[in-house]
Amino acid sequence: MPKSYIFSSESVGEGHPDKVCDTISDAVLDACLAQDRHSRVACETYAKSNMVIVGGEITTKAKLNFENIIRAAVREIGYVHDDDVFHADKIFITNIITAQSPDIAQGVDARRAKGKKTAEQGAGDQGLMFGFACDETPELMPAPVMYAHRLGRELTRIRKSGKVKWLRPDAKSQVSVEYVDGKPARIAAVVVSTQHAADVDHGTIEKFVIEKVIRKVLPANLLTKATQYLINPTGSFVVGGPQGDTGLTGRKIIVDTYGGTGRHGGGAFSGKDPSKVDRSAAYMGRYVAKNIVAAGLASRCEVQFAYAIGHPDPVSVHIDTFGTGTVSDEKILAAVGKIFSFKPADIIKQLDLLRPIYSLTTNYGHFGKDGLPWEQTDKVAALKKLAK
Repeated sequence: MPKSYIFSSESVGEGHPDKVCDTISDAVLDACLAQDRHSRVACETYAKSNMVIVGGEITTKAKLNFENIIRAAVREIGYVHDDDVFHADKIFITNIITAQSPDIAQGVDARRAKGKKTAEQGAGDQGLMFGFACDETPELMPAPVMYAHRLGRELTRIRKSGKVKWLRPDAKSQVSVEYVDGKPARIAAVVVSTQHAADVDHGTIEKFVIEKVIRKVLPANLLTKATQYLINPTGSFVVGGPQGDTGLTGRKIIVDTYGGTGRHGGGAFSGKDPSKVDRSAAYMGRYVAKNIVAAGLASRCEVQFAYAIGHPDPVSVHIDTFGTGTVSDEKILAAVGKIFSFKPADIIKQLDLLRPIYSLTTNYGHFGKDGLPWEQTDKVAALKKLAK
């Protein structure tokens, strides 16, 4: 008998209150790196009603106008309507950013310090990070989360084109995929909630989302007569964004990664410069896992690192191919150790991370996007050679 189960993943739009905060935090990070590649940034954002608070620790030579950065980020999202309580030109902004702690700085900096065991650049914090890849989609990502992201991207594309005037920035999507013997067999349910103007009826919204969004971007062969569509299931979604709910940086870590398919170490990404291994090592894990799957060494792969603050080497590296490997996990791990370096300074160098690229990552997942350095599959040949 074939083994069957249903797995669901969600995505959120740029106007979701938590994503508003992620967007602002990454905009601040990119502004710092554009002027000073060695900026140390940990920027957190809170948004509610007509207020934005930015806090955290930043040490940089960059000269920043935080108000302009924040208003530009909110404007790009699309909070510019006359009836928006949270409006790019009307929000009140509070800045409580300080410099990075000197105790953290001495651990991260490539220099000797009292009590530090090495002069190399160390990890910016302790913690564990995961990378994941599988062969379910062309992006080598889990199908449910990639399909949920597709829905969100298309809603945003249409909204920003101006062709559907009643669409507003806040939105969520969710896709439930039925697996048979470990492979996606059909889409069991699609949930889309999109903020809208007050003068549009539910029937119009439902028809538009099903016909112009869902059927356009999801695989037709996976949509069946039994697929359930739930569009704005509360019946109305006029009040949204930070007016309707509180936003905070780093609360969408599962949306940002693998939709719950791969494990997560708990660290958020947005607003953090690459000396923070929460971000850079998670990107490195994806890079390694994707190359393993692309090399045909496994159809499913998870990589885990763990670090100690101030220490240059990971305290552990683990690879699991969940029984799908064409060679043993031990052989793959040995090959990986010869090809990649997991020291924080080496990760930054290998992936060229001291650049203002982080606003490209904020929305619709940090993985599975063209053009990001951790999405390259340039180590396939080397892995195939060493993992024989």
